[in-house]
Order: sequence, then structure tokens, then C-alpha cells
Amino acid sequence: MMDGAARIAIVTVSDRASRGEYEDKGGPGAEDWLRGVITSPMRIDRHIVPDGREVVADMLRRLADGGADLILVTGGTGPAPRDLTPEAVADVMDRELPGFGEEMRRASLREVPTAILSRQTAATRGRTLIITIPGKPSAIATCLDAVFAAVPYCLDLMGAARIETDPARITAFRPKGA
Repeated sequence: MMDGAARIAIVTVSDRASRGEYEDKGGPGAEDWLRGVITSPMRIDRHIVPDGREVVADMLRRLADGGADLILVTGGTGPAPRDLTPEAVADVMDRELPGFGEEMRRASLREVPTAILSRQTAATRGRTLIITIPGKPSAIATCLDAVFAAVPYCLDLMGAARIETDPARITAFRPKGA
């Protein structure tokens, strides 16, 4: 790993993708978005797990406690019975950051009325920021475009790796002197 590189994990939550019955589009979509926006050194690791509260929580614990700076969790945020990603995040988080979910839903509602069904959120665990996002690449872009300007400073405040963004895509907001 590059010295000082941000450690980013992308976790796809999907029964079908974990069994190989469905091509994961969320993980690659999130990675493509990150690679198009972040200009500082980073290492991205992708994982696929089945839906379910315990298996997702176990993966998040392992990644956060193993030093991930940022975890993007794609999938499992809807109202279906097996969509338990927000509950898994609640099981492992130190603090919730509800503004992320509020803004992602607001941005998504401009495109699709069913965005109101999303239970996206963000939370901290130690020095890790966890953000839940949709599974569809276009929806991932909508959501990350809406909130990512705050992510670099959030990571700074938490003592995680510093990331820089391409201002032509996303201008990271940091107060003067930060």
C-alpha cells in the first residue's frame, strides 16, 4: 500500500451477487465514481456479502477495526424484509450522521419518487466513516455527488486519511486553515 494512502472499502450487500447469480454493478459503480473524483493516493478493496444484519455487521466491524478510512456500503437499504443494512450499521456504529441520508434522499427524489423508500445513512466507527448508498450506478453517482463535498473534512475531523478531490468534479469543503 502507498504510504499515506486512504484505505477505502466498498461492500456490496446482495444475496444474488454473493451467490454469483447476479453481476454486482454497485461495487464497480462506486469504485469508478471514487476513481473519477479522488485525486490523492488511495487503495480500494471490494467485498460482496449476502443480505442480513449479522453478516453485514461482521464485515463492517472487520473493515473498520482493520483500518479502513471510508466504507461505502451499496445495497440493502430498502424496505424488503432482507434489507437490513441500516440495522447492521446501527449495530457497529459509534455515532450516526443522519444528514448524509437526508441529503442523499433529497437528491434522489429529484430523479425518482421511490427514493423516499431508501433508508440510507452514514455513521462513524472509530476513525472510519461508513456511508450506505444505493446499488444502481446512476443512483450511486446522484447520492455521492450530493454529499461527498463533506467527506474529506469529516475524515480530517475523525483522524482518518486525508483525501483530495478533483474540483472539476467535487470541491471538497474545508474551513479556512483546515
